Amino acid sequence: METLNAEKLEIMELVESRQGNLWRVSDAIWSYAELGLEEYKSSKLLADTLEDAGFQVARGVAGMPTAFVASWSRGTSKPVIGFLAEYDALPMISQKAGASVQDPVVPGAPGHGCGHNTMGAMQALTVITMKDIMEKRDLNGTLKYFGSPAEEMLVSRPYMIRAGLFKDVEAVIDCHSSGDFSTSYGRSGAGMYSFVVTFKGKTAHSGANPWMGRSATDAVELMHAGTERMREHTPVTQRTHWITLEGGEAPNVVPDRASTWYFIRDIDENLEGRFDWVMDCAKGAALMTQTTYEVKVLTAAHQRYSNKALAELLFENIEATGIPEYTDEEEAFANAIQESMGLPVKGLDYPLELTNADLEPYRGGSSDVGDVTLVAPCASVRFPSRIPGEFPGHHWTVTTCGISSYAHKGITAGAKAACGTTYDLLTKPELLAQVRSEFEEFSRKRPYKTFLPDDAEPPLGWNTGLMGKFRPEMERFYITP
Repeated sequence: METLNAEKLEIMELVESRQGNLWRVSDAIWSYAELGLEEYKSSKLLADTLEDAGFQVARGVAGMPTAFVASWSRGTSKPVIGFLAEYDALPMISQKAGASVQDPVVPGAPGHGCGHNTMGAMQALTVITMKDIMEKRDLNGTLKYFGSPAEEMLVSRPYMIRAGLFKDVEAVIDCHSSGDFSTSYGRSGAGMYSFVVTFKGKTAHSGANPWMGRSATDAVELMHAGTERMREHTPVTQRTHWITLEGGEAPNVVPDRASTWYFIRDIDENLEGRFDWVMDCAKGAALMTQTTYEVKVLTAAHQRYSNKALAELLFENIEATGIPEYTDEEEAFANAIQESMGLPVKGLDYPLELTNADLEPYRGGSSDVGDVTLVAPCASVRFPSRIPGEFPGHHWTVTTCGISSYAHKGITAGAKAACGTTYDLLTKPELLAQVRSEFEEFSRKRPYKTFLPDDAEPPLGWNTGLMGKFRPEMERFYITP
C-alpha cells in the first residue's frame, strides 16, 4: 500500500507540473466561446497541444471538421482507454470573468455557460500526464482522446460511434464541470431527438387574394398546437421544447415556407414512440393546411448508463485527490455570486460523492455521452469548476467562473482523479475485467441500437451565421494560450 501511495503521489505531482500550460489552453478556449460545429480554434488548439505532446491526431473525423481523435500507444497497445472531451459554448451567455453580477463581454454573444472549456483542457492534462507515466513505468496500452464538438446539440458521439471510432475501446472516462467533486452510476438523464420540420405552401397577396395561398406558418402553428396537446397524455418523463426558425417575412404575403426546430426527450423505452406521434402531428398539420413538409433529424441520443465498477474506482481516486485548498479570495468570490443569486451563502463548501443515479430524482437533461455508455463501459468525473449551489444550468454564473483560479484548481483535481483511475486500469487487470464483466452483462440485456436514421448527417454550418455575427467583436478579447 505504501508503494501504491507513492506511485499515486508521483502521478499527482506530475499533473501539477503540467497544469499551467493546460490552464492557459482552457482560458483561451473560454475566450473563443465557439458554438457547436464552429469550434475551429478550440479544436485546433487542443489537437495541436496533444500532437505536440506526441499523440497521433486524426482530424475531421466522422464527417465533422471540428471533431478529432488523438491516440498514443505503447507496447501491446492493450488495454485501450478512452477519454471524452468537449469544447463548445452556448449562445447568449457571454459574461466577464470574475464578475458577480451579469455583465457580458459582448452583449448577446456566446459564452462557456456549461464549463466545456475546462473539460477539454482537463482531459488533455490527463492523457499527457498518463503518457509520461506509461513511458516511465513501462506500461502497455493505448490512450484515446475523443475531441467531441457540439455536445450542446448532442451531435458528435452518435456519429462518431456510427463511424466505428469506439469499436476497440475497453473503458471510457468522461468528465464534466461541476459545483462538487463526484461521480455516479446507473441510468440518468433523458434520451433525445433533435429535428427540424419544414413546411412548404404557396404565396399570395394576404389582402387581395389570400385564398390562392397556402400558409406554411399556419402549418407550423398547428403542429405546435398538436404537440402541446400531447402533453396531457404522455408520461411525466417527457420533455418537449421547440423554437420557430422561419415564419414568414411580411404580413401582406402568405408565407410559403416555415420551419420549427424540436427537441423531444424521454426515457429510452418511450422515445421512438413519442417521435412517431410528433411526426403524426406534422403530417396532420400539413393535411389541414394543404402544404407539404420535410423532416431533417439533426441527431438522436440515448439516456446515460454509467458503469458502477468504473464509477466506484473513480470515486476512490476522487477521495485520494481530495478537495483543493482555496484562498480567502476564492471563498469571497463564491460568496459574492451566491449572494447575487439569492442563494445560501456557503462559499466553496461541497461534498465528495458517489451516487446511484437510479435512486436520484429524474432529470430531463440530455447528453450524447449516453450513446457511448452503451458501446463501452463509461463513468464520469464531475470536477469542481463552477460555484457550489442550486444555480440554473447554462447560465452566466458558470461563464464567470470559467477562467478563475478556482476553475484552474478544479481542472487539476479532475485530472488527478482521472489519472489515478487510468493507472489502476492499466496496472490491475482484475479491475478492468470487473468493469468489462459488468458492461457485458448489461449489454446482453440492452444491446446498442442507434436512434439515428440512416440518412442523418451532422448539421454542418448550423451555427455559422450566429458565430459570424459575433466573432469579429469577440476576437478583440481572445486570450493567447
